Amino acid sequence: MERQSHGGMWMRGETIGRGSFGTVSLATAKHKSKKRRGHFPSLMAVKWAEVSRSETLQKEREILTRLQGCPHILRCYGDEITTGNGELTYNVLLEYASGGTLSSRIKNSSGGLPEANVRRYTRSILQGLDHIHEHGYVHCDIKPQNILLVRCSFPSSSTSHNNDYIAKIADFGSAKNTVQEQRKRKDFHSLSLRGTPLYMSPESVAGMEQEAPSDIWALGCVVAEMISGKPAWNCEPDMDVDELLSRIGSGKEMPKTPSELSKEGKDFLKRCFVRTSMFRWTAAMLLHHPFVSEDPQLPNDSKVQLAGSFVEELALGGRKRRRISGSDKSSAAENGFKPESKASITTRQEDCCSIRRLPQLLDIELPYLWYPSELSVNKKGLGGTDH
Repeated sequence: MERQSHGGMWMRGETIGRGSFGTVSLATAKHKSKKRRGHFPSLMAVKWAEVSRSETLQKEREILTRLQGCPHILRCYGDEITTGNGELTYNVLLEYASGGTLSSRIKNSSGGLPEANVRRYTRSILQGLDHIHEHGYVHCDIKPQNILLVRCSFPSSSTSHNNDYIAKIADFGSAKNTVQEQRKRKDFHSLSLRGTPLYMSPESVAGMEQEAPSDIWALGCVVAEMISGKPAWNCEPDMDVDELLSRIGSGKEMPKTPSELSKEGKDFLKRCFVRTSMFRWTAAMLLHHPFVSEDPQLPNDSKVQLAGSFVEELALGGRKRRRISGSDKSSAAENGFKPESKASITTRQEDCCSIRRLPQLLDIELPYLWYPSELSVNKKGLGGTDH
């Protein structure tokens, strides 16, 4: 039976999503209710779970608090414990995404989204990822289901209805703090992976490594899917999940780049789909790529140079400099690189059930978690549930 408990300043409405880690409902602010610093918006989303099963939700609330201030990450308005049907409920109040998920937008399109929209959404996601990575976190589950479309506060009169929405990153249940993970690391056998197989990077599958570059690989998969309307990996309906993971980690194949994508877009995906993670472009670098750059008139010494056998990046006013070999196979020593740290990768195994076939992988709207010995599905809410 669904709880009818309400908060001190808000009222719970209809359910719009469910998962093993929480349920998402609409929420409306009570008349004349006030937060300590301002007002609640009239309409919100509340993600809730029994207090005894709210560990992941509490962790997500903590991460959102640490990442607050970025307009490209779903906003959190606070949390509250309520009582309903004789049980305690933990609630997290979130920004309501009236445009639903990016996954829904892609499915409702006719073979993919207009490239102009793809460029805008991609830039928003990159800005969110840059903020996440700068604060020492990795999202670990970037995919269309976890990108929400929120209506702009001040839409331009020249934009269409669809352009009135901006993309925001949501669902941080699989996210990790790289510093904390390094401290927890014990041995290789304790490592496991977070995320969804179709968007996993080669180093995640083959090397059990999930750092910031893994989010960039996943972003490339999302961009390809936005353009074509299909997953970046061309999979047969009866393909086993283990076969897909083998293709991703083997080093012999790459995700499909849509032929209809512009030259700038194809080059952008080339920078995301670099198998050696240390040579993959960062979010800060990609923000200066012509595919998403808002200011094509930047001075030459501040733009990412796309020609030649290497790239020098001065995107942050000279404070950071990165030189990348044009070849994915060049050694770190030859190019002056130091390998990035490999943090411990841990995950909870709550409410998991075995799954083996790809059709389920393609259709389900919930995030997966893969372990070395088996593939499991973890059914949690918000970002993985279409509105």
